[in-house]
Parts: sequence; C-alpha cells; structure tokens
Amino acid sequence: MMMNMFFYMGLVSLIVLTLNSKHLLLMLMSLEFLVVYIYFGLFIMMIYMNYEYYFGMIFLTMSVCEGTLGLSILVSLIRSYGNDYFQSFNILW
Repeated sequence: MMMNMFFYMGLVSLIVLTLNSKHLLLMLMSLEFLVVYIYFGLFIMMIYMNYEYYFGMIFLTMSVCEGTLGLSILVSLIRSYGNDYFQSFNILW
C-alpha cells in the first residue's frame, strides 16, 4: 500500500509538470513536489540500509537553494514581463 502511494506521488508530480507548463509558478511547485518525492525515497532507502542521514541533510540544503533560486527568477521575470506565462519569455528561447 505504501509503495503504491509512493509511486503514484512521483507519477502525479511528473504529470503535473508536463501538463501545467503554462505558468512558471505551477512548474516550480511541481518541481518542488518532485524534490520531496526524491527526498522521501532517499530517506526510505537510508532507513532500510541503516546509513547515516548526513546526505539527506545535504540534499535538503541543495533543494532549498534550488527553490530559492527558482523563486528569485520568478520574481525577476514577473517584474520584467508583468506575468508568469512561460510562453511569453522570449529571452529563454
């Protein structure tokens, strides 16, 4: 039961990432959900193998930095263009 829920959580995050590509904020939120999915899998693996949890803390630190960078890029693009539509950013293409 738990493994099915874990698999569906990752599948839903990938589907949301591919289908909701209109707004940059929704894409960033689905990426953060995917990072939580990866962290949960990493944590389960560390419990199962009796490893130390230091790598989990490093992973969380890097994911927080990634989220902060994405949010700052989102604020910068909204100030420049006035919206968060992903298709209106000509500088990215």
